[in-house]
Amino acid sequence: MTTNIAVNATKNTTTTMRTVHQDALGGPEVLRVIEAPRPAPGPGEVLVEVRAAGVNPIDWKIRAGGMWLTPPFTLGWDVSGVVAGVGPGVERFAVGDEVYGIPGFPQLSGGYAEYVVAAEASFAPKPATLDHVRAAALPVSASVAWQALVEAARVGSGDRVLIHAAAGGVGHLAVQIAKSRGAYVIGTASAAKHALLRELGVDEVVDYASTDFGTAVRDVDVVLDLIGGDYEDRSLATLRPGGVLVNITNPPAAEATAAKAAAAGVRGLTVDLDPTPERLALIAAAVDAGDLRPIVARTFPLAEVAKAHELGEANRTIGKIVLTP
Repeated sequence: MTTNIAVNATKNTTTTMRTVHQDALGGPEVLRVIEAPRPAPGPGEVLVEVRAAGVNPIDWKIRAGGMWLTPPFTLGWDVSGVVAGVGPGVERFAVGDEVYGIPGFPQLSGGYAEYVVAAEASFAPKPATLDHVRAAALPVSASVAWQALVEAARVGSGDRVLIHAAAGGVGHLAVQIAKSRGAYVIGTASAAKHALLRELGVDEVVDYASTDFGTAVRDVDVVLDLIGGDYEDRSLATLRPGGVLVNITNPPAAEATAAKAAAAGVRGLTVDLDPTPERLALIAAAVDAGDLRPIVARTFPLAEVAKAHELGEANRTIGKIVLTP
């Protein structure tokens, strides 16, 4: 029996690919580039030739601690690339289409590789105005920021929004999403990142190293907490009665966050990433309309993935780190 799989004839016909593999949990040194079989798309799946893969904090947390996953595995959920093959039943894409997305979440499909296969619903057409490197900086960070601000908090014109870690991978996109919806944005970041935040449209910047935002900021409608820990408690004091605290750092503690917020006279919402192609399409439209611009801190070739993780874990970057297979 033959299957209806289209193959990109412009690429080489070898059956292997380079991929980042780890057999055990640990530091960046556990990440190894190996040759592995190239996957083939099954029913409803697409094979994507990865042109760039984003690096997220969850990647090094899983690398070190496993979280809900057990090695061996290949990390990576942020992908931008070109469709190289389609399985039976695929209707939205054809070989040669440029796509971006979040393959396989919450399981790992393995974006740190030359090819990845996943359900077609994991992808959407790539923003037309971005190259693959910048597009790979978007899917996870922009999706969770969109869920938090647009869908959960329903940020609108005139709302005062406080965003913590405003220059980070999620934060710099959240700032732009909030501004595009007419919000007044306050961002916390180190002093060295204030110029960028003002360029992105932040109305007030707070240097967390020299200023206690918990006493300096008041009457906020929405807080987006991208840090967790004591930031949650300190953020409650900044909210007006009936305001909204949105936490993305600790989904298992959602009930505790909600209870704590209710006791303070505000709402506490927790967002866990829930990727959809429809949301990815809305994000792409915002990019192409000029409302959203991903910032890439640095790129690394696949062979230097350990260096990429070391830089990310240092927590000093602005924007996203991206791998280029």
